[in-house]
Amino acid sequence: MIGHELGGRYQVIERIGGGGMALVYRAHDILLNRNVAIKVLRNQFVHDEEFIRRFRREAQSAASLSHPNVVSIYDVGQEEDIHYIVMEYVEGKNLNEIIKERAPLQVDEAVRIASQICDALEHAHQNQIIHRDIKPHNILIGRNGRVKVTDFGIARAVTSTTITQTGSVVGSVHYFSPEHAKGVTTGEKSDLYSLGIVLYQMLTGVLPFLGESPISVALKHLQEEFEEPRKLNPLIPQSVENVILRSMRKNPEERYQSAKEMLQDLETCLLPERRSEAKAKFNDDDDEAKTRVIPAIKPIQNGLGSRGSGGEERMRRREEGTPPENNKRKWVRPTLLIGLTLLLLLAMTGVVMYVKAKFDVKDVTVPNVVNMTLEDATKALSDVGLIVEDPVTQEYNPNFAENVVWEQNKKPDSIVKEGTHVALTVSTAKTTSTMPDLSTKSFDDAVKELMAMGVAQERITQDSRNSEDFPEGQVITTEPAANSEFDPETATIKVIVSKGKESIKMPDLLGKSQDEAKQILETNGLVLDAVKEESSFSVDKGKVTKQWPYEKDDLVAPGEKITITLSTGYPPEALEYTFNVPVAPTKAGEKSKIRIVYSDARNDGANQEWGTRTIAKEQQLSVNLVLAPNKDGVVSVYQDGNYLETYQIFYADAKNGTVPQPEPPVTETPVPSVEPTEPPATDNPEVTPADAGNGGNSGTDQTGFIIKNNGNGKKDDHAKKGKGN
Repeated sequence: MIGHELGGRYQVIERIGGGGMALVYRAHDILLNRNVAIKVLRNQFVHDEEFIRRFRREAQSAASLSHPNVVSIYDVGQEEDIHYIVMEYVEGKNLNEIIKERAPLQVDEAVRIASQICDALEHAHQNQIIHRDIKPHNILIGRNGRVKVTDFGIARAVTSTTITQTGSVVGSVHYFSPEHAKGVTTGEKSDLYSLGIVLYQMLTGVLPFLGESPISVALKHLQEEFEEPRKLNPLIPQSVENVILRSMRKNPEERYQSAKEMLQDLETCLLPERRSEAKAKFNDDDDEAKTRVIPAIKPIQNGLGSRGSGGEERMRRREEGTPPENNKRKWVRPTLLIGLTLLLLLAMTGVVMYVKAKFDVKDVTVPNVVNMTLEDATKALSDVGLIVEDPVTQEYNPNFAENVVWEQNKKPDSIVKEGTHVALTVSTAKTTSTMPDLSTKSFDDAVKELMAMGVAQERITQDSRNSEDFPEGQVITTEPAANSEFDPETATIKVIVSKGKESIKMPDLLGKSQDEAKQILETNGLVLDAVKEESSFSVDKGKVTKQWPYEKDDLVAPGEKITITLSTGYPPEALEYTFNVPVAPTKAGEKSKIRIVYSDARNDGANQEWGTRTIAKEQQLSVNLVLAPNKDGVVSVYQDGNYLETYQIFYADAKNGTVPQPEPPVTETPVPSVEPTEPPATDNPEVTPADAGNGGNSGTDQTGFIIKNNGNGKKDDHAKKGKGN
């Protein structure tokens, strides 16, 4: 079932419980994106049409229950031979686990839990649904403390069908009501009896009736009185004990008449005025089933009247002339009766003597044969005259070695008759499973298959390794290996999964020549598959501009084929142009530091440092540019750290030889009072702060920028629009 998708929407994740009738799984509702619990009917019931019909009907009835203390039923369905009920998934523990961990519970906590259970039962009884299997295992306690009663719906189908088929009563014998144990019709008061036992167990940590077999426990429900809870736990208030005593009366008429009545008693039993109330008393004389001592019935003796009547009969016969009986017949009949009586007495005496001889067997003490081997136990029992019952029960027990007795049906040191049969249970070797071959499966599929065999998910680990033969994500092998024996309950399974072929980091081939790239690829176990060409402004001719399909540091499997692209140099339309920048010192006779920044087609408009020169006189500095039809050049000049000028060199002007030459700066020209400390962005070549242009008229706007024409008579009005303004 693990990994199976029921109804096209419920993805089964793991098994979380189960009982005699069904198995319970945690699943994910794909449609509503929530976790649910799915109860699946066991295989032995899937062909019983009557059971399936009632199963569905009762499950649908339970789905009508809407109560905060009842586990909600969402869906009922069938897929081939799988009959299932989808219900609310409760995060937490069941009450049985809590009792084992912490019993006896605090009185107020136990009463609070019992009140919520009783509230759920009251709602169910109002809807004509009897639970019939109230026990701690069916009570879920959520992380928020909310009590949820589960297993509504199938209880009635189980009790009505299986009794007819097997002649036995189905349920949890320790929580049976007396009428349930008798196999008669159960009703609302049977649920209240079971709830009383649950409250008893919460407050004492023990069950009221225990026995060596289910039958003996059922008989105790019918015949014996339980030990009062306050004798086991003196901290229980009398008012709370009274609730238990009343709910667990053997006569249903003496119990609470409804769950609502019991709920009211639970809600008030811890009030200060009730804690010290008197112990509840019940009239046992009204119980007709109770064992009593009655006086024996004495026989009536024959008196004189009977003898006199006989005389009258004889006188009547004489008067009527009836002849007297023959004297011979008078003594034959008594003699025959006496003889037969003596013969019968002799026969009975012989039988008594024979039986006495047979049953007059000496008593022996049963030895303790637990922890002995079967051979030693058989000898020990035989030595005292006891017989090992055949066949011996063989059953695995993790606490005992193979062939060692771990249970005997006669208690050690008990007195029995010689020749008594003693039943022994002997431990067998643990049954192991064969590890399946999981190779070629994915890791998730391997985990699902192992969990279906009983391996806990936390004992399954993944080990990823490189493999030349298995693709990435596929199982290579397992430890233990396939077809070996292992114990699903204890074994730790390592699933070895392929990471694919061993990978290396892709080397950086950009800027390398073809021969250099090929050598690097071969050194790393890669193959140069193809060489392409393309023009480039930024990469020198014959150098790698691109590598495909992997970039630098990508993980690559050995033997992969790589394609590179080589630069053919500048494209045909590219134009190399040298622009001479006139510069001068700030003051005559003093040195100035000149810094030049440029951009052109080689760097897609990004700024590049040309360099810095220290000058003491007026001169020209040459800047080599590469221009393209859609990529002009821009040169910016700084003097002693201050921005001075930006020049734009248009591709068309350079191609036609009409680039205007800029005028040399005037050495004594004062620096404007207000000027920006940073140049405008050179990726907008039209921005020309301070003396931008290559000749022509100029002026100063309100920002202090010098606006020049571009030498062709047009005013450059982009100075204020560019970046850096």
